[in-house]
Order: sequence, then C-alpha cells, then structure tokens
Amino acid sequence: MLGFDDKVVFVSGGNRGIGAAIVERLEDLGAQVAYNYRSSPGEAGSLPIQANVTNRDEMEAAIERVEDELGPIFGVVCNAGITRDALASKMDYADWDRVVDINLTGAWNTVRPALPNMYERNEGALVFISSIVGERGNIGQANYAAAKGGLLSLSKTLALEGARYGVRSNVVAPGFVETDMLKPIPDKVKDKIRAQIPLRRFGKPDEIAWAVTFLLSPEAGGFTTGETVAVNGGHHT
Repeated sequence: MLGFDDKVVFVSGGNRGIGAAIVERLEDLGAQVAYNYRSSPGEAGSLPIQANVTNRDEMEAAIERVEDELGPIFGVVCNAGITRDALASKMDYADWDRVVDINLTGAWNTVRPALPNMYERNEGALVFISSIVGERGNIGQANYAAAKGGLLSLSKTLALEGARYGVRSNVVAPGFVETDMLKPIPDKVKDKIRAQIPLRRFGKPDEIAWAVTFLLSPEAGGFTTGETVAVNGGHHT
C-alpha cells in the first residue's frame, strides 16, 4: 500500500512521541524502518541505532549501517527535536545553541550523508518535522522558532536541488500535539491554547504520522515537493 513495500526509511528520534508513531505507521504500510535514539530504543522499527544527531560522525555511521543492513535508503524523516524555552532577553546562550544544534543542524547531519546515494539512485523523499511555531513564531521560543523555521527553507532548497535527481523534499508542520513536550504546560494554559484551535483539541501523534507517510509515498505524494503541510487543527493557516 502506498508503495512502501521493501522501501527503507530512516527516522531521526524515532523512539518516542511523533517519531515512534511515524516508525509504527511506516512499518504497518510495509516499509523497513531504521531510527536513531539517544538513551533508550522504542518498541517498533527494524533497526534501532544509538546515535546523536549533533554528532556528524555518528550520523554518517548510522546511515552507512542502515544501507549495509537493510538496503538502499528511500526516505529520510528528520524528527528529532527539543525545547528550552525562555523570553529572548533572558534566554541562555547555551539553550539557544542546544536547540538550534539538535533541531536544525541535527536535521542537516541526518540528511547530508544520505543524499549522495539517493541522488545516484535517482529516487527518494525527505520529510522534515517543523512546527506551527516555525511558521508563525511564539513568545518564549525564539530558539525553537528559528530552528523550526530554518527547516522550511532548508527543505525548499533541497527540493529544488534534488528535483533533477528524483528526490523530493517536504515539511510537516504540526500544531500542538499530545506528546511529552505538551505535558509540562499548565492545564490553564492548555485550556487557552485549545480554545484557539478551531477543532478544539490537540493533535495525536498518529495524525502527524499519516501526513508524513503521504509525503514520503512514491504513489500518493510522488508529485509533491517543496511544500509544507500544516497539521494543526486550523490553528494557523
């Protein structure tokens, strides 16, 4: 279904939350899925690999291992990300560096070693997990907004460069989703956010996973590149 039979996909940060939902959905659709994790692996996936997206050598080794053990990589999903929130005037430089390093540079470290082989094979698809915050900004998240916004431009550039090689690049920009990132937010604040969402609820990880599978699919999303798909319940259009 959707052309994923025997396709190999690598997902960064695929051990929990949205990443784990993506891994599980792709497996259900017939793909072989490898993913990296920092501390503990998830429950799904064909090949979990302990590697840090901020370490270029580790990510190069991870991509090489996937190709050696599972076969040619067709798709790459850049999902790994963190938050370290504070008003810009009070934000620690270390928190800026850490968020940009993982959320933006980490995505680059993930796709860069995979691109040459994908270009040589003249097929493939990239999907970057951005955020509603990357599209519109958010108080207290200058670092996160900058990093997630950077993914939008990175993807558009890779879409233009990769088109001649049959490699597509797109973005999924989730709104507020029921993951660990949402848990620290006080209930009163959650209620205010929920009231601003036309669908009056938060998203589910699997709803993001379905958007990712559409964009990765050589059948459903084969003529889609350079786009951003917002999955936010109408919160930002």
